[in-house]
Amino acid sequence: MANERQKITVAGAGITGLWQALTLARHGHRVRLVEASATPFAAAASSYAGAMLGPCCETEVYAPVVGELGLQALDLWRATFPGTAMNGTLVVAPSRDTHEIDHFERLTAGHQRVDAAAVARLEPDLAGRFGTGLFYPHEGHVEPHAAMQFLLDRAREAGVEAAFAAAWPPGGHGGDGGDGFVIDCRGLGARPWLAGLRGVRGERIVVRTREIALSRPVRLLHPRHPLYVVPWPDGRFMIGATVIESDDAGPVSVRSALELLGAAYALHPAFAEAEILDAGAGVRPAFADNVPRIVVRGRTLHVNGLYRHGFLLAPALAMQVARYLEGTPTDSRVVSEPPGLAR
Repeated sequence: MANERQKITVAGAGITGLWQALTLARHGHRVRLVEASATPFAAAASSYAGAMLGPCCETEVYAPVVGELGLQALDLWRATFPGTAMNGTLVVAPSRDTHEIDHFERLTAGHQRVDAAAVARLEPDLAGRFGTGLFYPHEGHVEPHAAMQFLLDRAREAGVEAAFAAAWPPGGHGGDGGDGFVIDCRGLGARPWLAGLRGVRGERIVVRTREIALSRPVRLLHPRHPLYVVPWPDGRFMIGATVIESDDAGPVSVRSALELLGAAYALHPAFAEAEILDAGAGVRPAFADNVPRIVVRGRTLHVNGLYRHGFLLAPALAMQVARYLEGTPTDSRVVSEPPGLAR
C-alpha cells in the first residue's frame, strides 16, 4: 500500500474529519468529505469547543499518549493555521484554594511557577487578583469556527470534494468504501460500530466585554467548578466547561449557567457586565479511558473517542491514519488493527 494513491471517503466534517481530509489530500490521496448537516459545522460537537491546545495541562488526569500526541499536533497547527495563538496558558486559583495550584503543579509538566507580579505581567487585567499561579508557555489556542472554516477551505484547495447534506453510510447501513477506504469521524454517529463509546456533555457560554482583555486561556482551579476562559477576537470570551456523563445535547441548565458565570465573576468582576452572546452544549464521544482510538475494520478506519481533546489531537490522529495507509509505523496505543489483517 505504501505510496499508493487511495480513494478515500471521510465521513463527518467536525474538527477530526476536517484534519483527516486535508492531511490525506496533501498526502496525494483522492478524498471525498461527506457531512450529514447541510450547513458546515452546524451539527459538530467541535462548534462548542474551547479549542485550547494544552498538552501540558491535559496531563493532569489523562494518559501520557494524550500529551505526547498533543505536542506533535501543536507543530501541525502552527505550520497549517496562521490563526494559531501560541501565548501559553495561565493557571490560577482563588486565595482560599491555592492548594489546588500545588496539586495541579505536581500532576503536570512544562510549567513555570509565577508570583503575583508575574501574573500581572502576563495578564495586566488580573493584577492584584492572584498571588500565585502556573504558566505553561508552550501551549496555544484557536478560535473554533475560524479554524474549521480555514481547514475546510484549504482542504477544497487541496482537491477534496466536500459534500454536505450527504448521509453516511448510504442507505443508513453498511459503511465500506467500495474500492477505497472510509475514514469514519462521525463521533457518536458511529456508536453502533464501536463498543463502549459513550457521550460526555460539555456546556459553554460565550460572552462579550471590552472591560477586560486576556492574551491567553486562563484556567481557574476550584475544587468543584474548574473553569477556563478563552479569549476570542472582538472582545469575545468562551467560558467553559462542564463535564457531564450524558448524551443529552439540550440547552444549558440553569445550574451550569450559574456555575460558569459565577466562576467567571470570580476570575474578574468585569464579567458581571458582559453580554451573553450564546450558551450551548455539545456531546463529545469518549471511550472508557478517555483516550482516542483509530479502530481498523477492513477498509474502514474509525477515528473516534477524542473526548475533550478534539482540537488538540485531531492533527496528530490524521498523521497516524496517513502513516497507516502508507504502510509506515503507527502508534499502537491509539491504532488498533486486528491480527493478520491484510492491508
